[in-house]
Amino acid sequence: MFTFLVVIIVLALVFDYINGFHDAANSIATIVSTKVLTPFQAVIWAAAFNFAAYFIFQDHAVANTIGKTVYPEFITLPVIFAGLIAAIAWNLLTWWYGIPSSSSHTLIGGFAGAAIMHAYMTKGFVAFSSIIEIEKISKTVLFIFLAPLIGMVISMFITLVTIMRNVWLRIGIMILSTAFTWMLFNNFEQGKIKENVAKLYKVDKYEKELKKHPEDEKTKEKLEKAKSEAKEVMAVAKYYDALGAGKVADSVATLGLTKSVGYNKAKDEVKKIYGLDSIKAVAGVDPSVKPLADSLNEVVESVKGLAKMYGSVPNDHLADSIATVLGMTEKQHEKLAKGIDKIDVRKEVVKTLEKGDNSLLMYGIMFVVAIFILSYIYVDLLRDPSASRKANMFKRLQLLSSAAFSLGHGGNDAQKVMGIISAAFVAYNTQKYPDISSALKDLGWVPLACYTAIAAGTLSGGWKIVKTMGSRITKVTPLEGVSAETAGALTLFMTEQMGIPVSTTHTITGSIIGVGATKRLSAVRWGVTVNLLWAWVLTIPVSAVIAGIVYAITSLFV
Repeated sequence: MFTFLVVIIVLALVFDYINGFHDAANSIATIVSTKVLTPFQAVIWAAAFNFAAYFIFQDHAVANTIGKTVYPEFITLPVIFAGLIAAIAWNLLTWWYGIPSSSSHTLIGGFAGAAIMHAYMTKGFVAFSSIIEIEKISKTVLFIFLAPLIGMVISMFITLVTIMRNVWLRIGIMILSTAFTWMLFNNFEQGKIKENVAKLYKVDKYEKELKKHPEDEKTKEKLEKAKSEAKEVMAVAKYYDALGAGKVADSVATLGLTKSVGYNKAKDEVKKIYGLDSIKAVAGVDPSVKPLADSLNEVVESVKGLAKMYGSVPNDHLADSIATVLGMTEKQHEKLAKGIDKIDVRKEVVKTLEKGDNSLLMYGIMFVVAIFILSYIYVDLLRDPSASRKANMFKRLQLLSSAAFSLGHGGNDAQKVMGIISAAFVAYNTQKYPDISSALKDLGWVPLACYTAIAAGTLSGGWKIVKTMGSRITKVTPLEGVSAETAGALTLFMTEQMGIPVSTTHTITGSIIGVGATKRLSAVRWGVTVNLLWAWVLTIPVSAVIAGIVYAITSLFV
């Protein structure tokens, strides 16, 4: 099985590489069509910022969404293999015909389709809602239409503001828009911190358990306590920007809100030793395993009182007590002692808070806006605002807007493969990696490998799609290129903060349509756009069908 895991990791990185050259056109089409950079210069520029996204996006919310599209009990290595083969096949097919389809949606469709086929072949008819996360799939499908629409509206707004004759009014609107963007992203930051804190206190876990067993009073009590503590932590964390992660963590500890985190971590170490999470996952689809899962669960619960002593007694004493009560073997005792000794509650709280921090992204946006404002002041007020001077200004600004869009592309698309690789490790070793979040946390090399692969793919280019994106939809000037790329970047930044895997292809297409429509509706070649829309709509179902067929064939040999 280890060899199969390695094959899947290689395939995932190959897909990431293909995603890079398939979607390279999204990042460079407008900057090439406006002749700001040559194709060779453009791919180097885009690839550099694809990789730079590794240092900016730390929360990996999109990766979590992708990895959790399918419920853990239906995630197997053959399922992931079939999903990747389908995604690669559809990506190469659409690239060959120059169709800018979505790499994101083909990956999601392939993953879901293979899981559904696996469920039907092993369990008979199973409701879709028991196999895939309907809420996550629904959001993804909804943003097939919303992402290009948002990009279109933002690009129209930016274009209309940019062509205003009154420079000070233009700058005033830009400042107000930037203030609104700041508040919006601050809200995203608080939302991500809240979500991460809820995970730290296992709110999501208790909610899932309660859905399966609505009458379980113990779970209800656990959920209410977890929600209450998470709420108290957020009362302090709302001052995160002013205090910083360290001071918030110290304040939370002073209030006594970290005891349950340490207790849960200690109890998790016991669960790992007995493989409780993996056995529970199997019991979810195989009733014959349920008695064993219940028995082991009682064993873990029996040390609840001892685990609560974490932080009150030395770590080695706590490990000795738990091992004695449970009659652990010497090897199990040793594992438990090492696991408990590694627990660092303050560090966990700090990491939880910092994962939601988007200040680097926000300061980057502020920097770009400042450059834009200074450019307008220089050209329109300090120099003679001739047509040639303005054209040259927008060509230079397009370097910034293209870089911003490439950052968004890297941050959004590389995470999708991170989610798939993490899911493969969950399938390979559920005991060590009970969920996607734990795999992402432990596998530090995965983000680096994924960002490197997508950057390398971008370097390979995708010239057939460049033609479609750069000229066939509408003719793009440097000014319109700046508007389209800036709108696309903002849309990608927003959806990444929301953890929604959108298509960079859809986003930039909508943005280009928006700048074309500001001139006149007839400037957009709607026939080309309708053909693109059909490709978007068909991507998920076609990928799902291909993946289902591939899984059925694979199951004969694996």
